[in-house]
Amino acid sequence: MQTQQTQLTPEEVSKDEFFQQLARLSEEMVARHGKDFSMGALVLAARWIAENRIGGEARAGKPS
Repeated sequence: MQTQQTQLTPEEVSKDEFFQQLARLSEEMVARHGKDFSMGALVLAARWIAENRIGGEARAGKPS
């Protein structure tokens, strides 16, 4: 039986690298501060992204 390998696009490779970073960060946060803190921090980060608040204090609350 022949196995077909799929070549990842540069975008897919980049996204995979970010998922790996998120996995390592999440594991470290859970180990140091527990699941509740880790989930809360990641949800808060997602909320900031949704509200265009990423980029520090200078952009907080300002439309992009």
